[in-house]
Amino acid sequence: METYILLLLCLAAFCAGFVDAIVGGGGLIQTPVVMVLMPNLAVSSVIGSLKIPAFSGTSFAANQYLKKVELNWKLLSVMAVVAFGAAFLGSNLLTLVSNDFMKPLLLVVLILIAIYTFAKKDFGASQEKNLSANKQLLLGIVMSICIGFYDGFIGPGTGSFLVLGFVAILGFDFLNASANAKMVNLATNFGSICLFVLKGKIIWAIALPMAACNAFGGWMGAKLAIKKGNGFIRIFFLIIVVLTLIRFGYDVFKELL
Repeated sequence: METYILLLLCLAAFCAGFVDAIVGGGGLIQTPVVMVLMPNLAVSSVIGSLKIPAFSGTSFAANQYLKKVELNWKLLSVMAVVAFGAAFLGSNLLTLVSNDFMKPLLLVVLILIAIYTFAKKDFGASQEKNLSANKQLLLGIVMSICIGFYDGFIGPGTGSFLVLGFVAILGFDFLNASANAKMVNLATNFGSICLFVLKGKIIWAIALPMAACNAFGGWMGAKLAIKKGNGFIRIFFLIIVVLTLIRFGYDVFKELL
């Protein structure tokens, strides 16, 4: 591998870690970069290799949130176990079939998310729902199954979908949603890593340098999110959703032409 390619990959990993720490969606930065710079790699090898920097960046971001934000450990422990299993299964399916058919569906979902977030100005500004512990747990399990499987099978945007789920379904504000989402995202990443290690899909020469840069970006992004609070995170979330929408829209329409 030429040096400039590795440097570009590391820069993408830093940016991905920074963005992912705030609202998720870092995979939408580093995944396309790797696929452009190393087009001969199989999709499963790309996603498998990128789980290592994703895990390291999320770990450093989660550590920052742990210092400042109170987490619901009872809920998170169950969600993490379920998300781990779902991601493992999703990654296993990825090694067997293509995931391109999911992009048109995601395009529609992202359009709806962008419209709703923009229209509802107080979305995620404060804790809104007073769910019973049992109902919250049930909704958290369903959310973990769906998003965990998505992370293993597709990957990019998982952090953003987790933040959205914690806000829209479980009633968290954006700061608490971002903090709790990091813990579940760690579990989904670890589930995928276990599968990809067993399948021999990880390219360590790419994964390790990118992991260091992603971790530094995650550390910086989390500190900024904690400092700026809900309003900043909401705006950042909307920007990432729109950029994600553009990314998937480009992929879908390119395949149609």
